[in-house]
Amino acid sequence: MSPPTASYRLQLQPAFTLADAEAAVPYLAGLGVSHLHLSPLLEATPGSTHGYDTVDHTRISEQLGGERALRSLAATARRHGLGLIADVVPNHMALPVPERLNSPLWHVLRDGPQSEYAHWFDIDWAAHGGRILLPVLGDRLGAVLDQLKVDQDTLRYYDHVFPLRPGTAQLPLPELLNRQHYRLAWWRLADTQLNYRRFFTINELIALRVERHEVFRATHAVLLRLHAEGVIDGFRVDHPDGLADPRGYLRCLAEASGNAYVVVEKILTGLERLPADWPCAGTTGYDALRHIGAVLTDCEGTARLTEHYAEYTGVESTAMAAARRGRSEMTAPHGELASEMNRLVRLAERICAEEPALADHEPLAVRAALCELFTHYTVYRPYPFPAERTIVTPESTKQFVELLTQGHLGNSPAKDEFRTRFAQTASAVAAKGVEDTAFYRWYPLLSVNEVGGDPAHPGISVADFHGWCESMQRDWPHTMTALSTHDTKRSADARARLAVLAELPDLWLAECSAWSELAGGLADRNAEWLLWQTLVAAWPIEPDRLVGVLLKSVREAKLATSWTAADPQYEEALADYTRAVLADPELSGRIERFVAFLEPFAQSNSLAATLLQLTMPGVPDLYQGGERPLYTLVDPDNRAPVDFTVPEAELTVFAQRKLQLTRTALHLPRPLGEYSPLPADEHLVAYRRGPDLAVAVTRLPYALARRGTPATLDLPGRWRDELTGRQFTGVVDTVALLIRESQ
Repeated sequence: MSPPTASYRLQLQPAFTLADAEAAVPYLAGLGVSHLHLSPLLEATPGSTHGYDTVDHTRISEQLGGERALRSLAATARRHGLGLIADVVPNHMALPVPERLNSPLWHVLRDGPQSEYAHWFDIDWAAHGGRILLPVLGDRLGAVLDQLKVDQDTLRYYDHVFPLRPGTAQLPLPELLNRQHYRLAWWRLADTQLNYRRFFTINELIALRVERHEVFRATHAVLLRLHAEGVIDGFRVDHPDGLADPRGYLRCLAEASGNAYVVVEKILTGLERLPADWPCAGTTGYDALRHIGAVLTDCEGTARLTEHYAEYTGVESTAMAAARRGRSEMTAPHGELASEMNRLVRLAERICAEEPALADHEPLAVRAALCELFTHYTVYRPYPFPAERTIVTPESTKQFVELLTQGHLGNSPAKDEFRTRFAQTASAVAAKGVEDTAFYRWYPLLSVNEVGGDPAHPGISVADFHGWCESMQRDWPHTMTALSTHDTKRSADARARLAVLAELPDLWLAECSAWSELAGGLADRNAEWLLWQTLVAAWPIEPDRLVGVLLKSVREAKLATSWTAADPQYEEALADYTRAVLADPELSGRIERFVAFLEPFAQSNSLAATLLQLTMPGVPDLYQGGERPLYTLVDPDNRAPVDFTVPEAELTVFAQRKLQLTRTALHLPRPLGEYSPLPADEHLVAYRRGPDLAVAVTRLPYALARRGTPATLDLPGRWRDELTGRQFTGVVDTVALLIRESQ
């Protein structure tokens, strides 16, 4: 297929099915996208609102309408000139309730290592006496024995249903439990005792081994058949960091699909780059999201805001320190990823036992070395390319571990597995320790604490932005670009509002102090800072939405409360305080006036980010509803169905302007021309796409307004602004999409 020119992400779920997507096709075609980007299509856990919990790879989800509905959507899309991109989930399946919904896993639970599906799942059969630990019990086994019921050839625990090993149904319960190929256990044992690989720390998602060709074929057969039949055009690959061999997987997918358009959900941190030899078009766009946000953020103002944050909250830390602490906690002996660490340590013991020259590295020392390495790791995960390596003799346990991860101790099945599992664990440590822990603890400016974000370096120069765009044009011209996704913690427009705070840090501190005084103050000042910024980001917001987001945030922080060790008194106090803020007319009125004051600058940021995404190198991927103002927060808040039937005439002036900008930019003749930076005012990001198209957007609009003189751009010749229809005068008011006029 030809690469997409633009895609539109739809979150399919029982409340928004394939039929609903089909009804939206005329509107989306008119918007100007070339492809619909569909969330996972295969059968998922009943009621799933995201689809990443696959239970059956042999059919399109009946909850979404089944294959007939997908074919109907594809046909309607074709008539309107659109194609389909499907989300592929190769890393894991659901461990559902009831368990029989996952047929391959059911067979493994019944027949153990001898099952024909045993090689599907990443299970360490050497642990727990050759049994799979299933941490599903509400208490220790002895406390719930009377709640376990044998029913013919199954074992039941509330809604859980497990198969019994043939010939064991008549045994007394204690002996029956010991004879199964699984071990039912208290849920709290998962983090330290689990012996199957999972998706990050989600016990209900069990990892697949798609590096085995028969597993790849079985799990991809339906999607590849639909691609061969012309129903699906391309693929978005979910979480390649979890795969044993992402490079090998992508090669298999390219071969099986005839080199279809493929992008990968790869998070790139800092200076990390996508491996050049991966056969794909690029990433799903978090790197673009980070660069767009950074060039529109006031770096000096953020530094001042950080000082105020420490003063207001008492949190004396840095982004780097928070990240390292989060990483360290994940890999601690009782951390959330302790079971993954245990498996690496067991592998290291095996390597030492197999090779006398590597003997006598104490397991505790190996664990300590691994923890230190993960704590200071600078990228999501390593992607080593097989090559000749110099064999080195380690002088310490720390060096032994480091050399082992780098392949400098030679090759063996155990050493190769260690490197693979180290890489897989590295991505989990980064995601859970940084994005899902540190980002919820340290947040002077919430807009930079985003997936793939780098709060330690919140802003970049215009020159650096141009340099990155030029590298994308050169190396990954068809990569996706994104502003909002189903995984972003705040939508693009919410972040655009927050970015204004970095331009007025002193005023923000004064406003926070006034709000706190009116509300009576909250004991947890860090949570109060979170509340104030969340109110700004999503104003106006309903109490239940706001409370839900705040409770999720403080639980993810794992300081005062958490998902596994909730503090009801703390959570109730936070919820009551939040509701009282919204119920206070004086306070809510003041918040509303402040948001209204920010709004012109926030809207400028929103339009600037939108135009950058739609015209920079790459394939813009719009998130559902994002062509209009969208002020959503972390999931599940950001995954609600979108109403595509709202008449355009009923939209606000800003909504109409954003929609018109999006439609105009998407209808430009594509592909756009060569990207070349334009010298411009310090408050502009400006560039050409070929000789006859120029883009200019305002950055730091509050500071520009205070400067009192307009932003100007010197462009020889006659140009017309496509967004306003006006002859370009050299002055840029928020955004400009300029077309060269004939002389």
